[in-house]
Formats: sequence, C-alpha cells, structure tokens
Amino acid sequence: MGVASSRFLRMVEGLADVEEGEGRDYTSFSVHGKGFGYYWPRTKTVGLKQTLSEQIALVSERPEVFEVQFTAGGFGWVVVHLPKIDADELEELVYEAWRLSAPEYLVEANPLR
Repeated sequence: MGVASSRFLRMVEGLADVEEGEGRDYTSFSVHGKGFGYYWPRTKTVGLKQTLSEQIALVSERPEVFEVQFTAGGFGWVVVHLPKIDADELEELVYEAWRLSAPEYLVEANPLR
C-alpha cells in the first residue's frame, strides 16, 4: 500500500491537456484553466477536486487517508495521503478530479483506461 510521488505525477502526466503551475511549496494542476489538483512534496500529499458527496464519503470512511481540504463552487476538495492509498484507487480519484474540470469533448475522447 502507498503510492510514490513519482507514480502520482505519471498519473497526472497521462491525462490530456494538463497544465502545471508552481507555487512555493506545491505544484498545481489544471485542464483548460480549471484547477483539479495540487501536490505537496514535503508532506507527500495531494489535493483533488471531488463532488461534495464523494468528499464526505471519503473523509468519513477513512480519515487516516483523506481529509477535507476545502469546498468551493459545489465541489469538495480532499487531501490524500500518498503513503496510505493504493495506486488503483488514487488513479480513479485523479481521473475523476480531472474529469470534473475538463471540457466534455476532452472527457469523451479520454476515458479512464
């Protein structure tokens, strides 16, 4: 169990039209100008956009893996602790975060593998 930071970054790089931004302590990820994720190397955590219901479900079911980051515009962002999640689940969550931000034509052309 646990996902290396390099594997998480490869997951993000495998998505279409991802743009990266560098902050002092983090990297942000967006698609067509809409943010869907953050990565904090120091803490080995990522922040991912989710639906509000998914945010609540993830955090309440496994608070050792997920925590509430914030809510905005009808979405609930979660912090994911990379050492405590398996790769398949993380890949689904990364794709979902991207899908919630990407234009429909891009999602249709790039289904989850």
